[in-house]
Amino acid sequence: MTDSVNRRRLAVWGDPIGHSRSPELHAAAYGVLGLDWEYGRRQIGAESFADAVEALDDSWRGLSLTMPLKEEAYRYAASRDAHAELTGAVNTLLLSETPAGFNTDVGGIVDALGDAGIREIGTARILGAGATAASALVALADLGATRVEVAARRPERAAGLVRIGERRGVVVAPRSFEEVDGDADLTVATLPSGTALPPDVASRLSDMGGTLFDAAYAPWPSALATEWGDQPVVSGLGMLLHQAVRQIRIFLHGDPVSPLPDEEAVLAAMRATL
Repeated sequence: MTDSVNRRRLAVWGDPIGHSRSPELHAAAYGVLGLDWEYGRRQIGAESFADAVEALDDSWRGLSLTMPLKEEAYRYAASRDAHAELTGAVNTLLLSETPAGFNTDVGGIVDALGDAGIREIGTARILGAGATAASALVALADLGATRVEVAARRPERAAGLVRIGERRGVVVAPRSFEEVDGDADLTVATLPSGTALPPDVASRLSDMGGTLFDAAYAPWPSALATEWGDQPVVSGLGMLLHQAVRQIRIFLHGDPVSPLPDEEAVLAAMRATL
């Protein structure tokens, strides 16, 4: 194995991947940090993931993972941080003989909501029940939520979220979109980009849902954001930015929370790419 100093290659993998803004974000950060690192992108499906990682040579430092690879990366990692263990999803792999998996989406959501002035949550609603919904639930728990309604086309898919809620002391109530009931301070949408809900459903959700935090960012505004009426709307770009900052911390020194050198300048350069 080569010394970690010589590991200078990184990339974001997923399918689809052409829309990803991660290469621009990471390149901006490494420019400020004075690191001669390469960061690319590659389309990889879940069935090809493990073989593709095994084929990487010792010049590779790490990977960012997006859908549908977060569960595959969780299974591949030799060790995982607390957020990855809770969610069953890894979006960052630090490569070595014993690859370490991290979930920076949780902290990215918390930081993005903080940018929007939201630092404490009472009641919330999540739209969708996939890997991003799991990260959203843990983020809401970190912000103090005690009850979270999960709306999904197939509410039975939220069984894993119910179990996460039990571990974090959060009551999770699965519903179909038609069964949504009661007001929420915040709605976190984790639906696939481009998802359009029926107008009557979107209108009901807007009336009861408070601020909308939509994890989608391409295209923007999302279909749901355009239907959200007069309530505040926050795009997923903040989550993208802050989860990337945490990834870069990991790639630099193995820790998602220890600040980067001159982190304010790094953040400014990254924001300028969005």
